Amino acid sequence: MAEILLQYRGRVTVGQFTGKTVLVTGGSTGIGNAAARGFLREGARVIVTGTRADPADYAGTDGELAGLEYHRLDQGDLDAVAAFDPGIDRLDALVVSGAKVAYKRAEFLPETFADVLATNLTGPMALAMKFRGALAKAKGSIIFVGSVASFKGTIGQPAYSASKGGLLTLTRSLAQALGGEGIRVNLVAPGLVRSKMTAITWEHPDRLAATERQVPLGRIGEPDDIAGPILFLASDAARYVTGTSLIIDGGLSA
Repeated sequence: MAEILLQYRGRVTVGQFTGKTVLVTGGSTGIGNAAARGFLREGARVIVTGTRADPADYAGTDGELAGLEYHRLDQGDLDAVAAFDPGIDRLDALVVSGAKVAYKRAEFLPETFADVLATNLTGPMALAMKFRGALAKAKGSIIFVGSVASFKGTIGQPAYSASKGGLLTLTRSLAQALGGEGIRVNLVAPGLVRSKMTAITWEHPDRLAATERQVPLGRIGEPDDIAGPILFLASDAARYVTGTSLIIDGGLSA
């Protein structure tokens, strides 16, 4: 992603996150990693989490961890979230990007349904509350990574769509609850983005072509397409934006 230049009060700002601290859960790969690298380029100290024991385990994946501070965390494990200590007392932005989806109708099983909701909804709430004080000190912001499934059902993934729908209303509720503390809360809702999670679609040429024919911009998204809006929502340019959701799907839902 090219270096982001934001027009703000008539000036172009570069290095807009210099001196700020950002935490990106699920920042080891995919959308979270693209956002983390964007914050890093803009001067922030960036902490990321992933589920693997060693950051070297991500070599050859769709993530780049150079310059990022890595911590292992399963955000669906509430005990792990409670014990998580990245060594910060002030936080300018919390980006909750970690997510889980199950296929082949596994989400119709109660245990799988609960597991997906733990990662996609209960864990994000726990993270927001854990870092509430640090965010308030910085008058920071929370950006949840939802999905177009936040607005509609999905035939084979009831837990995924339910959790992402819940994340949308959680965004609105926390925006109201935390606004008095100076904390902004927003959500980005990507459409189909090229990642490990969506390989079931884009690795099959016929399925990919059929999908892209439906998108007005003629292609599926890339992680960097979502990173830019995340940085905007965390920036001073969005200082009066809270409780909102931004659909980023190439116009598919238009």
